[in-house]
Amino acid sequence: MFQHKIAVVTGGARGIGKAIAEEFQRRGATVCVIDKADGPHFVGDIANRETLETFAGHVIRQHGHVDYLVNNALPLMKGVDECGWEEFQYALTVGVTAPFYLTKLFMPYFAKGAAIVNISSSRDRMSQPQTESYTAAKGGIAALTRALAVSLSGKVRVNSVSPGWIDTAYREYDGPDAVQHPAGRVGNPMDIANMVLYLCSDKAGFITGENIRIDGGMTRLMIYHGDYGWKLEN
Repeated sequence: MFQHKIAVVTGGARGIGKAIAEEFQRRGATVCVIDKADGPHFVGDIANRETLETFAGHVIRQHGHVDYLVNNALPLMKGVDECGWEEFQYALTVGVTAPFYLTKLFMPYFAKGAAIVNISSSRDRMSQPQTESYTAAKGGIAALTRALAVSLSGKVRVNSVSPGWIDTAYREYDGPDAVQHPAGRVGNPMDIANMVLYLCSDKAGFITGENIRIDGGMTRLMIYHGDYGWKLEN
């Protein structure tokens, strides 16, 4: 399905990004990964403008075009009590500015039928205490997705995916951890990778500007203290 296609994945050395990169490779694509972690990929911090420019230049010199861009790199998660100015700016740079700038750098090189998939989060609409930097970045990338889909109309389809609880170690859970999901289980990286590859495929050719939540139905479940055995413990 993806033979001779070029896929770029940020944060592709671990977790969800690694699963996405490996699935692209398994289906025939050439994958260009950038990640801060050491490994057989382009090593660099996407919060740095020069790093993004060098990486984009490397991809184009090697391959001449880009078919798919997956903006997956993980922003910093800190809350209002401890997160300083620089840390909040760093989170937004990784989560919003870098995806915008990579899109801009690759604009002249996107192939016909190209697609961008941004990894947002179910935190783009809900939150836990002390997660402001991450939540703001994920809300920003969801909004950026809609704007880019309009600006790139007819050239590149742009969608985002909002994962819920995804265990990147593929652990299986039972009891309340599983039951609180209407799907009956906690998610794993393949749940996200499968959707990303679908959104990049021709089968999704009429989908753009969309944010698809993949959370096992968790954000659809209303929880009231005392109902069905749910209890708030201080």
